[in-house]
Amino acid sequence: MKYMRLSFLILFFFLSQSCTKEPARSDTNMNVNRSNGNIAIKSSPMTATNVPVYTYEVVNTFKHDSKAFTEGLFFHNGFLYESTGEEGESNLRKVELSTGKVVQQQNLGEDSFGEGTTILNGKIYQLTWREGTAFVYDAETLKPLKQFRYQGDGWGLTNDGTNLYMTDSTHVIRVIDPETFKTVRTIPVLREDGKPLMQINELEFIKGELWSNVWHSEDPQILGKPNYIARIDPQTGKLLGWIDLQEISPDDVKRGTENTLNGIAYDAGGDRIFVTGKNWKKLFEIKVKPKE
Repeated sequence: MKYMRLSFLILFFFLSQSCTKEPARSDTNMNVNRSNGNIAIKSSPMTATNVPVYTYEVVNTFKHDSKAFTEGLFFHNGFLYESTGEEGESNLRKVELSTGKVVQQQNLGEDSFGEGTTILNGKIYQLTWREGTAFVYDAETLKPLKQFRYQGDGWGLTNDGTNLYMTDSTHVIRVIDPETFKTVRTIPVLREDGKPLMQINELEFIKGELWSNVWHSEDPQILGKPNYIARIDPQTGKLLGWIDLQEISPDDVKRGTENTLNGIAYDAGGDRIFVTGKNWKKLFEIKVKPKE
């Protein structure tokens, strides 16, 4: 009997354990479900090491309006489109590349400060600095179509053919739905030392990469290197390279502390890259090459 009772107790113990044990919950599945809802997804920041540095060769030099406080730039159908800043002087303009002549222009209100601009699906989008307003125009006529509201600063703007990419003075790039202007996800960008790359500014999509001006990159607290452009992976935010444009236009930079490099445009059909700056007298077509 003693042995029978012992056997019964052992059997009861194993049966109770098998009945009460629950399968482990998957946190991964829960995260996936949450991310499919109406919530912006934040990418995990990636720190790059041994980031390559590139330099440049000037291919062509063009005239640029020295009164244009350049905040946004893109190339479309043979023309440059430029967004200029400063209250009372901000506008969106269509510019003839060969002469620098403004052939079409839409002025902003006296209180607006124009910022980044891009074209997508026949519409031109233009940010404002601190007003929290994005203007949308017809790409052919520059006629205003609608406005969107957003939180925070508006700095740089570009697109990947589907979504808009926007900067706001921080190290975070927002991916924006162009139909609603809602944030789809965010992309944090870190320097090689793991610190945030602050003041990411004017943006351009070039061959699957995000190229970005860094406002006052010469500031030791920002980068400590003047006229640097960051090459960024748009999926992860990882730094893919730096482009060193020091001394590309020293006369322009010397004329004022705010005459910073700001403006990248890409002609995909001709594989041409254009750069300029705030109140610069020149716009440059450049080729990028590894720095020796």
